[in-house]
Amino acid sequence: MKELLSQSILAALAAGKEILEVYETKFEVEYKDDRSPLTLADKKANDKIIELLSHFNIPFLTEETVETEYAIRKNWTRLWIVDPLDGTKEFVKRNGEFTVNIALIESGKPILGVIYSPVLKDLYYAAKGIGSFKLDKHDLIALENSNSLNFETIEKKAVKLPVAHTREKYTVVASRSHLSTETYAHIEELKKNYGEIEMINTGSSIKICLVAEGKADEYPRYGPTMEWDTAAGNAIVEFAGKKIIDLDTGDAMKYNREHIRNGSFIVK
Repeated sequence: MKELLSQSILAALAAGKEILEVYETKFEVEYKDDRSPLTLADKKANDKIIELLSHFNIPFLTEETVETEYAIRKNWTRLWIVDPLDGTKEFVKRNGEFTVNIALIESGKPILGVIYSPVLKDLYYAAKGIGSFKLDKHDLIALENSNSLNFETIEKKAVKLPVAHTREKYTVVASRSHLSTETYAHIEELKKNYGEIEMINTGSSIKICLVAEGKADEYPRYGPTMEWDTAAGNAIVEFAGKKIIDLDTGDAMKYNREHIRNGSFIVK
């Protein structure tokens, strides 16, 4: 597990470098059939992650590769679920709120997750039997500047999650690009129990990480997402002692399903 985690972290960091190389140019934006944006950064990050993790001989389900039919996937006991650039809309807006997401799934459950923000320089990671951790930007930049950024130095500097935070108000994190009427209604219900609500709006899977870290109490998501949007974050919140609940079933989220589109969920 430690080797899988180490290599996943290094793959996320390498993918982040590929993304930043494109981010600093006048990149072009393509649009998929569902009108979601796609850039060269998505493709380069995807290729780098597959290159660095393929030696484990574990199959991949990623946003940027052709999905393997379920008749084959259902026989996979382990698989990588990857979003090489989560928050492409934020990437196109150049606000920095995008991440690299890498998860390892075993029998439908996340057992490892890595989320890295190439611009914000925050690294979150978790694994079964190891726990959930964060390396903040100051330590990451210091390790980069000293040419000593590797798994051993990351382990020494990373902080175990959740971190205690004192908040006067119940805090809800919500999407910057996908704030739905259902989310507004949910927040109004929360106000009845908690009074004034503190809101944090941000992009990508950073939202899940903020709950895992303890900076927010919950993240409600009404509307479609895909398995690669939540799998890595699911591992990070679970091994930090928190949960993602599928609001359709009332149970924990399952992965490598026949239909990989998620229903509504809440992280808390």
